[in-house]
Amino acid sequence: ACAPTTPVVAPVTVNVNDLQGANVEVALNQVININTGDLAVDSYSGKVADTAVAEFVKGRVDAGASYNPGVQAVAPGTTTVTLSNENGGIQDVTFAVTVAK
Repeated sequence: ACAPTTPVVAPVTVNVNDLQGANVEVALNQVININTGDLAVDSYSGKVADTAVAEFVKGRVDAGASYNPGVQAVAPGTTTVTLSNENGGIQDVTFAVTVAK
C-alpha cells in the first residue's frame, strides 16, 4: 500500500528587481524562489512582518550549488517582506506576500 503523499507545490520564481512594491500571491506551503541576478544568493537578508503567514529562507551555497533566498508560505493571510542586501548600494526591497486560503 502506498502512503498518501502531499502534492508538491512548485515554487514561484521571481526576479528580485521585479519585487519592489509587488504583491506576490502564493498557495499554502508554496515557496517564492527569489532570483538574485548578479548578487550573491547569500548576500540577502529578509524580515517578514508577520511570521505566522510567511518565513524568510536565507540563500546559501552548499557543496558548490547555489540556493536562492526565498519566502515560505506558512498560513493564509497577507504580510510584508523586506529584503536587504549586506553588500550595500541597493535600497531595501519591500513587497507583500498573500497566501491563499
